[in-house]
Amino acid sequence: MKDIVEGTAWVFGDSVDTDSMYPGYAMKLPIEDAAKHVFYDLRPDWVDRVREGDVLIAGRNFGIGSSRPVAQLLLHIGIRVLVAEEFNSLFLRNAINFGLPALTIPGIAELVSDGDAVRVDVRAAAVEVTGSGRLASGSPLPAFVLDIVEQGGLFNKLVAEGYIDS
Repeated sequence: MKDIVEGTAWVFGDSVDTDSMYPGYAMKLPIEDAAKHVFYDLRPDWVDRVREGDVLIAGRNFGIGSSRPVAQLLLHIGIRVLVAEEFNSLFLRNAINFGLPALTIPGIAELVSDGDAVRVDVRAAAVEVTGSGRLASGSPLPAFVLDIVEQGGLFNKLVAEGYIDS
């Protein structure tokens, strides 16, 4: 995990569901191929525009729906941090389990526009729109959650600590 992530912000709205993020037909594909279909129904060319280190920003209730391993796909295409006003609890847990930090920051959807350059301090749960002076912050992730993220997810942490074999 990088403590500071700088990239382009990709802004999504409220109540975006996991079916829109990871379509059912893509679930039968290898991760490399499935990742090409993330948000395809909402933004067909989005995956082609995402770059390593970009940041996904969302509104309220982000990640409603079924328990699909969306975080794995987002990491594969280069997203390094998620920031939303509110996450669905199951989606939030899945993101952490895959080692993708997910920060809750009130008002973030009004602060950041699609395409803005942003700087995210993951440990401090703070976002700056680069060059504009606009800032927002939320409650930092607890130390045990940061530890899971730093180790690349829950599976990696359990292997590293000897609880399971790799």
